[in-house]
Amino acid sequence: MEENGQLFVVVKRFRGLDRVSNYTSWSVEVGELVEATSKAIKVTSNILNFEPALDMWNLLVYLYVSGSTAWIGKGFSCVCAQKRESDARVSFEMTPLQEECLQRLQNRLEVTYDSSNLEHQETLRGLWHAAFPEIELRDLISEQWKEMGWQGKDPSTDFRGGGFVSVENLLFFARAFPKSFQDILQKRVGSRSLWEYPFAVAGVNITFMLIQMLDLQAAKPRTLMGAVFLKLLAEDERAFDLLYCITFKLMDHIWLTMQASYMDFNAVMKATRRQLERELLLEDVQRLDDMPSFRLLIRN
Repeated sequence: MEENGQLFVVVKRFRGLDRVSNYTSWSVEVGELVEATSKAIKVTSNILNFEPALDMWNLLVYLYVSGSTAWIGKGFSCVCAQKRESDARVSFEMTPLQEECLQRLQNRLEVTYDSSNLEHQETLRGLWHAAFPEIELRDLISEQWKEMGWQGKDPSTDFRGGGFVSVENLLFFARAFPKSFQDILQKRVGSRSLWEYPFAVAGVNITFMLIQMLDLQAAKPRTLMGAVFLKLLAEDERAFDLLYCITFKLMDHIWLTMQASYMDFNAVMKATRRQLERELLLEDVQRLDDMPSFRLLIRN
């Protein structure tokens, strides 16, 4: 892994070399391959409980950048991997603490909104008050919700796809980083498009994207991102909510950088995911507040 964070190399051990044919190009020189492999082993051994192979030639350099074609450093050739879905899977043994933390998070992800649940009602009211402290919410089903970027007068029809956790994510963001939350909600920062993304619906999409990226519905991590995140979650149970805040602010930053409009939303989300994956694999990121994008957030 290069120190500038632009390149992230992980290794995957194959029992033999019969799968080399899956790569359309393999022109990395031997010395460079050994050097790159050695660095990759150092990076991934703690994450994946990886046992270095006795035979170094059974290690192929595999670049984990959202499954896309990637460049391996200066002097390296492009390795265009035609990889199957299983190629991105990893073996990861969880500690009892990690199992417990993952289970608690998964329990949150399974919660659906119940309009008769008083706690759910209060969470929605709390979200409105955090967003618009000077304006009284007349009713839980109200045209007022459109001011926050919900598509209709009943926000539950929008966040149903992301689960009730998507509302909890928004409320956490509003309370933990009120300045950044308000800046994005009110579109205060940067030169904005005439057709902006709806704030609340974007938040639901971010929750859903993170669940998929981190493979949080699996019994145990099956991907590198899932394994990396679980270690962070065991250190701080707020990790999912905190990563949500980082992601939302990063997405808005990329939106402004790309001078995006409504039709560009999917492209912005893809770019956001790629940047998150890069930062989470940086060697010096031991906690979420070590991520470069964390610095974008403003509390007050």
